[in-house]
This record gives sequence, C-alpha cells and structure tokens, in this order.
Amino acid sequence: AGSAGMEITVLGRREMSTLGMNALLAVAQGSTEEPQLIVCKYTGRPEDNYYTAYIGKGITFDSGGISLKPSQKMSEMKGDMAGGAAVMGAMRAIGKLRPPVNILGLIPCAENMPSGNAYRPGDIITSMSGKTIEIITTDAEGRLLLADAITYAKKLGAARIVDIATLTGACVVALGTKVSGAIANNDEFYQLVEQAAQQSGERLWRLPNYEDYREQIKSDIADWKNSGGREAGAITAGLFLTTFAEDTPLTHIDIAGTSDREKDTGFEVKGATGVGVRTLIQLALNLANANR
Repeated sequence: AGSAGMEITVLGRREMSTLGMNALLAVAQGSTEEPQLIVCKYTGRPEDNYYTAYIGKGITFDSGGISLKPSQKMSEMKGDMAGGAAVMGAMRAIGKLRPPVNILGLIPCAENMPSGNAYRPGDIITSMSGKTIEIITTDAEGRLLLADAITYAKKLGAARIVDIATLTGACVVALGTKVSGAIANNDEFYQLVEQAAQQSGERLWRLPNYEDYREQIKSDIADWKNSGGREAGAITAGLFLTTFAEDTPLTHIDIAGTSDREKDTGFEVKGATGVGVRTLIQLALNLANANR
C-alpha cells in the first residue's frame, strides 16, 4: 500500500468484535490463526467522495469446518483466498497506474477449521448489519466473511460494490472452468463490470436472480440461512450477498472454477490464473475515463 500511495488499515479480532462483525468472526473462531480485515483506500479523485469497493474473499485455508470437506483435493483449498489475492493485485496495479477514480479494496481473511471452538451447523449468528443468519453448513463460510465486509464497505461510504470469490462448487458444475459466474442487483452497474471483463479477455456470465430463488435461503428461526441447498447453489449464494448490499449496486463474481488451471491454456499458465485482476483494473480505468 505504501509503495502504491494508498492508505491501509488492518482490523484484527478485537476491532472486528467492537464493530459487531460476528459472521466473519464465527468462521475464524475454529482456528488459532488471527482473522484480519485488510482495507486499502485509493483516492484518485480527492474532490469526490464517491467510492467503488472491491471485496475479495480471503479464506486462507478451507477445511469446511465441522462440515468437513472430503480429503481428496483438500490440499487445493489453500487457494480459497483467490478472490482476496485478485483484489490485492488489482489495487497494487491501480495504485501504480494512478487513474482519477476512488477505489476501496477490502479483503476479509480467516481460516476455516474444525475444533472445539468452531462454529456449528444450527448456530444463529448476528451479522454486522444486524441481520441474523442460521448456519446450515460451516462449509458455506465465504459468504459470511463477505456479508460483514459488504456492510463495512457501505459504512465506509462505498456507493457500489464488486465482490469476487471462490464461492461455490455449484458454479463449477454450472459453468465449468472457462467462465466465471455473476449475480447482480443492478443492471447498469453489471453492464460496466461485464464490459470491463470483455475488454480484458476474462469471460463472465450473468446468472438469473429471480426473487423465487430467494425463498431457498429464508430461515424459520433467523432472517436468512447460509445455504439454500444443492439446487441453484451459485445463484442462492449470490442472492444471499445481495441481501446485505440492499440498495447498493452489487456485482458478485464467482471464480470457483476459473481461479486455477490444471495445465497451460493460452496466456494462462498451470496453477493460479489471477482471474479478476484484469477485470477490476479495467473497470477502474473505465470509471475514471467516464468520470463515474
């Protein structure tokens, strides 16, 4: 942040507890690793208080928690921070390019582990927004981090939000490894994100967000459930996030299938692809050029 001329704040467990980020903290409580919320602030238009927020999921390792994942390929779960890495990479580039636009970069970080302290299926958590969440599975943890980060971004003054996350296996089933999925609550802002993706050569496909799907994540004993089940899992996960964005334009990008490659493919080398970095940079440049 210093080398890129940005302000940086890193919140630890104590600061997050004071702010009421109980959804993020619930995910972290099963691990001995301290949760962190990294906030980078780039102000390219100091005369304007209009900020666009980039939020990246930073699960540094995802065991699934009490809802433990199968052991096969669990080693790949060190890549569950790909969304956070994308935001960090984009913010570094934006800081170097210095476009006249204001961007907030938020990276909520935690490790999802099973232990005697871990949160459990059946728990009810009160998020920073005040909305309550019934935990159906502890392996739907990323959306809990993002929920509190979205609320905090709004508190910091974000007028629109892009979140990027390796969020659901359901997105991989739906779209495979070639295209990232998207859910948006605002058509105009989504079109700006999609245009940036097209310009940068990253494929993005918008999934439907009909209100009917939202019924799957309504809870009998809380405001929302953190999982709507297997059907339309990528859609209901995105809709869960929009409930915390409320009227703030949000585009959610699910990179579960596109964050890594098993072999060299075109300009993407085997391993982590850095997907999202190019789109987020291009979006910032486009917003700057349009003075938006």
